[in-house]
Amino acid sequence: MGPYEDNDNPNGSPEWQQDLINRLAFASLKEQRTARRWGIFFKLLMFVYLGLLLYLYSPDLQLEPGAESKHTAMVELKGIIGPGKEASADNIIEGLRDAFEAENSAGVILRINSPGGSPVQSGYINDEIKRLRKKYPDKHLYAVLSDICASGAYYVASAADEIYADKASIVGSIGVRMDSFGFVDAINKLGIERRLITAGEHKGFLDPFEPVKAQDVKQVKGMLDDIHQQFIDVVKAGRGDKLKTDTPDLFSGYVWTGEQSVDIGLVDKLGSADYVAREIIGAETIVDYTAEEDWYEQVSKKLGVSIGEGIGHVLGGEFALR
Repeated sequence: MGPYEDNDNPNGSPEWQQDLINRLAFASLKEQRTARRWGIFFKLLMFVYLGLLLYLYSPDLQLEPGAESKHTAMVELKGIIGPGKEASADNIIEGLRDAFEAENSAGVILRINSPGGSPVQSGYINDEIKRLRKKYPDKHLYAVLSDICASGAYYVASAADEIYADKASIVGSIGVRMDSFGFVDAINKLGIERRLITAGEHKGFLDPFEPVKAQDVKQVKGMLDDIHQQFIDVVKAGRGDKLKTDTPDLFSGYVWTGEQSVDIGLVDKLGSADYVAREIIGAETIVDYTAEEDWYEQVSKKLGVSIGEGIGHVLGGEFALR
């Protein structure tokens, strides 16, 4: 009997060593199976979570309450009108198209609460309103003014069939402005040397570190006057005979209350969105068609917040994405 076959020394037994290896291998396989099962479980859980979010936020899967029957379609125009803003032409036009195209919408309300913004973006919306009104002659669009409807916002409103406002709404500001600052004295006092190299005689005009030149002011004033006249023409075309064009300073950039605006023809009547839906359109149920972020953007944000809060809880802190 050799030294490795001694039954009194199990550590030296080849059978015992093989048995130990087998046990370790089976234990490792069992652990891998367990880990794989938990991995599958968490993946399935994540898919269920994402599926639920897709169901909740996908516009194709969920209609707004009331959209399946006769209703008033509403689009909100809030804040500064400009590219990349909540009140960008792309967002407002998308909402208006959906509102007009909706099979059960009896009329459309564009509820406005905006100080204005880009004349180009405002012009895009104005043009689209006129196109949609022509395409859907049986559906009227009513602009309902909230706290403020000034400058570019009124540019948009003037395309509506009728304009309603609250008696205290701020309306008007039919004008164009361009803002800048001058730092000529400040740069001299600080001993700073301005170095500006241009190709083109007037490429650096209205440089804030250089004195204002009369020729530059004349050039910009002519440009602003041209845009102002475009604004005036659009308002006159939209409001027609309703507008009291003999009103002093009507196109000067001044603003008026909603009550005063009725007298000078900037507004047709006083009334809220609920009033217009109920009494004018005849469909009391209001469905919001305002364009929102795409569902995948909403899901990404929601998912990011959830993951961030989960990590915060695991780490024992109050970390959260806001």
